Amino acid sequence: MEINIHQLIEGARKAKGLTVIIDVFRAFSVACYAVENGVKDLIPVGDIGTAYRLKKENPEFILMGERGGIIQPGFDYGNSPSSIEFVDFSGKTIVHTTSAGTQGIVNAVEADEIITGSFVNAQAIIDYIRMKNPAIVSLVCMGWEATEEADEDTLLAEYIKNVLEGKSVDFNAILHYMLNESKTGKFLDVRDASAPPEDFDLCMSLDRFHFVLKVEPFGESLVRLQRINAITRGVERYDTIKQA
Repeated sequence: MEINIHQLIEGARKAKGLTVIIDVFRAFSVACYAVENGVKDLIPVGDIGTAYRLKKENPEFILMGERGGIIQPGFDYGNSPSSIEFVDFSGKTIVHTTSAGTQGIVNAVEADEIITGSFVNAQAIIDYIRMKNPAIVSLVCMGWEATEEADEDTLLAEYIKNVLEGKSVDFNAILHYMLNESKTGKFLDVRDASAPPEDFDLCMSLDRFHFVLKVEPFGESLVRLQRINAITRGVERYDTIKQA
């Protein structure tokens, strides 16, 4: 298994094989919390105009996301897990657009298969990759607004790669670095309404969810994130969870 780490939009365009688009703060952490809370369909889009169009055509859809970290006019939620942690989305459709994570999805045009990545479902990602056993794995770190590398995304990519290669990992050391040395300290700044301090713990909640989110076609020109749940019954396997 060849495992490559790529960065930003250019990295997404280079990605081949089984591709993990990583956005820890906060797109694909938020996506996991939303799916756990019962979302029927989670539709990631790169263009904010597409999000507004889908809302106009389907008033019952929920808009979630940001630009520059800020919730956009007409959106129901921003891109903060603390804002949706306890929201019941049962049977709802969410259109999700962000500055980084969803841009990675739409640009990974050479990938054979795309799943999303965050620390909240890191072990599920690792187990899924082992189960699929692809020739090539691409770990794409989307960084800050897809223009600047971000420590948390690179650290997750290295974490996944090291575990797959049988090397030791120390999540506590990662947490210490993120809290004390990384520029991600801005997520602890209570003055920044776009990044409430609660988001740090929620996004760094290792292995909170035991599923992966796989990108699959949805309609004529869209994709959705499909929950694939890990179930252990003697032998580990994966079942697609069909939403009602």
